[in-house]
Amino acid sequence: MLDRLDTGRWEMRLRDPGSPTERLCVPNGRRFIQLRHPQSNCERFIVQDGPNEVTVQYTCRGKGYGRTHIRRETSRLVQIESQGIADGLPFEFSAEARRVGDCAA
Repeated sequence: MLDRLDTGRWEMRLRDPGSPTERLCVPNGRRFIQLRHPQSNCERFIVQDGPNEVTVQYTCRGKGYGRTHIRRETSRLVQIESQGIADGLPFEFSAEARRVGDCAA
């Protein structure tokens, strides 16, 4: 499912009031799995893999872990729920991500 998402610049809006909008360059949909562990080399376990949604649990040795659920509405719009531990602190968020253009070179 993640391989069917469009690549490029995406805008992610957290559902927490007052949270800033994040922009990220997405080379492939798998980038959404580890948003709080972006540079970590983590072990992943696919919990659920359907045509329009996926749940992945991952562990980043020495850096934490997470569980992310992604639901595809279109190839340019996804809903994300993620929770876990990053740098010793818990995180949990819900967000909507939408493709807004191409990545700057």
